[in-house]
Amino acid sequence: MFFNDISHLTLNKIKQSMFWLLLALLFLLPIPLGSNRPWAWSVMEIVSFILILGILLSHSVEQLQQQLKPFKFLISALAIFILYQALQLIPLPLNLINAISPNTALIIKSSLLTNDGWYALALDPQQAKIATVKALSYFCIMLATLVLVNDFKRLRALMLCLIFAGTWQAFYGATLALSNLPVSPFLNIKNTSIASGSFVYKNHFANFLILTLSVGIGYLVATLDKHKLKNRSNKVIQFLQALMSGKGALRIALAIMVIAIVLSRSRMGNTAFFVALTLTGILALWLMKSKSKSLMVLIVSLLVIDTFILGAYFGLDKVKQRLEQTTIQTEQRVDVNEYSLDLIRAFPLTGTGGGSFYSTFPIVQGNDIKSFYDHAHNEYVQFASEYGIPSLIWLGVLVLYSLIIAINAMRQRNSRFLRGLGFGAAMAIIGMLIHISVDFNLQAPANAAYFHVILALAWIANYGLHSSKTVNKF
Repeated sequence: MFFNDISHLTLNKIKQSMFWLLLALLFLLPIPLGSNRPWAWSVMEIVSFILILGILLSHSVEQLQQQLKPFKFLISALAIFILYQALQLIPLPLNLINAISPNTALIIKSSLLTNDGWYALALDPQQAKIATVKALSYFCIMLATLVLVNDFKRLRALMLCLIFAGTWQAFYGATLALSNLPVSPFLNIKNTSIASGSFVYKNHFANFLILTLSVGIGYLVATLDKHKLKNRSNKVIQFLQALMSGKGALRIALAIMVIAIVLSRSRMGNTAFFVALTLTGILALWLMKSKSKSLMVLIVSLLVIDTFILGAYFGLDKVKQRLEQTTIQTEQRVDVNEYSLDLIRAFPLTGTGGGSFYSTFPIVQGNDIKSFYDHAHNEYVQFASEYGIPSLIWLGVLVLYSLIIAINAMRQRNSRFLRGLGFGAAMAIIGMLIHISVDFNLQAPANAAYFHVILALAWIANYGLHSSKTVNKF
């Protein structure tokens, strides 16, 4: 057997190498335009498959079963969805397609000279293949996180990696936005006063920062001083300690990310961040046991200092102005979503196939829509149109259950670090659920991969890392 032929030390080296490869992948994913180019997501796919291969070579079946047992619902639910994506690609008799999805059969017939042959449910099989391989890659990254993050030291390293990636993106994006350079030094992309980091689309940039800010705030909550404020005469000193003691670098990193998300001028990005922070903060103050007043001080300081002071200085008023100027009548994306509902009505059970929105939307597009749309500005609408209503409900239940899992970790876990992780995961999920109602943020591979990692972290927060010996370190 393979495990009998190599030393325990060699296996540990492979495991360690796979963990560092995971961190390197996560840090690099957003840099090449959010990995939203074929060559970039191809690299992501190759590395994610290497991660799984390395894990299979360095872990026995028993080890994997033991490590992944608490996460079987998360793994099974996503695996079933990927299986459905693959089923959309399998050729079926036209009569069977007609029984399953009459409108799919009608479109196939209208493009053929004969009614014979076998065809896929996906109306754009090539794009469906791309979407399926991407989804498999995200799944592999999530699996790698669940397997490799098996102690608090690695969990801390992973969270810091995500925070550092977000801080770097924020610093780069904010610096460019304030620089007045005509083009970015990276890939010579047109530069404006609107921050977008190394992403092409400002809303993808803002969404990425929501995810990393959530992890950063969760880390800050996880490492709060647990001593309560008892002596009134020491309140001012302890207030300052709660803000700055040992956390200066992290607070600066969070401030940089807040500045960048404001500079992105993303209306729903800013709204989603502030609403997610407020809701999660209220939940934490209500549910977390052994609460200290430091937690309340932290949440208030994040809302007041980071939001209103930094936001006002760097242009929150401009975001507010954009929100005030937004109306249903002036937002063409609303019309696009309304027309997209016709796609859902036409293909309610099976959808039109992954990645097919850009090629199928012209079927229902009204004459008042002059622009080309390759995505719906609403992930719920796009997922339902491409994969069907049952798949949207399936994924919705999975994500909402993961949110409940994260909230439960805040309430039940004894480890302060895991409670903080639950806070960060819950905030990220809430922020994502809000933001994708008006944009296509999960179409950026970097964002989708990070969201899969955060789903994994939500489950780790609630079910993983039970070593009391390691808990005491943090």
